[in-house]
Amino acid sequence: MRLAIGDLQGQIAPLERLLDAAAFDAASDQLWLTGDLVNRGQDNAAVLRRVRDLGDSAVTVLGNHDFYLLAVASGAMRRGADDTLDDILNAPDREALLDWLRFRPLMHVADGFAMVHAGLLPGWSISQARLLAHEVEGALQGPHWKIFLQNLWGSQPLAWDEKLEGWDRLRVIVNAMCRMRMCSIDGEMALKHKGPIDAAPAGVLPWFAVPKRRSKTHTVVCGHWSALGYYADDGILALDTGCVWGGCLTGVWLESGARVEVKCDQTAAPSGWD
Repeated sequence: MRLAIGDLQGQIAPLERLLDAAAFDAASDQLWLTGDLVNRGQDNAAVLRRVRDLGDSAVTVLGNHDFYLLAVASGAMRRGADDTLDDILNAPDREALLDWLRFRPLMHVADGFAMVHAGLLPGWSISQARLLAHEVEGALQGPHWKIFLQNLWGSQPLAWDEKLEGWDRLRVIVNAMCRMRMCSIDGEMALKHKGPIDAAPAGVLPWFAVPKRRSKTHTVVCGHWSALGYYADDGILALDTGCVWGGCLTGVWLESGARVEVKCDQTAAPSGWD
């Protein structure tokens, strides 16, 4: 059985409570995590160790805050004053944990489910998106990964074009899979909007509501959008229920659809790369 869980953001206690509540068994079950393992909470190193030590019993994709940690730790990005990464940046096993994180996938696909942190552009099929994710993984896992991170930040281009090359191409892929919440019918990302659907600017829709979205062949499991909350409909399972903001940590058994939730304490400060 596979248990999918929303954004942890450096909080180990809710994770342990949810695993207990769900009766998760690492010997027979697999944990799917939607990314953003770190930042805003205070237990970043503990979360990374816990997930890493589950081995093949855990699958996590990369989120925007995970990229932020890697960029800060590698010197590719200046650290924000309000992040909560001290424990991991000062950890004795810092480099081992960062190397483990750097080799996590951007997207995971299995048995009719596709997991990504934020979303998929409506023109991307699952097979195309997985190939694009592999391009980013190759850059992040290769010998020039620090140069890649130095060129990652920014919001342009806002739309996909198969002719894109170099850093622009990789940046669009990462922004879609790790930052996007809404886009136009033509697939132009509206990266500034973080609020609820009914407060969105004119002309944009949730990425999963765009007509003729090509990824509907699978159920896309994602997090990232705490203002959306739990959302399960029409090929989408969104699981960021704002744990770090004092909401809940939500898990769903993918095979049965059964939901498990635990209450969280608010620990967050605004930080990182959204």
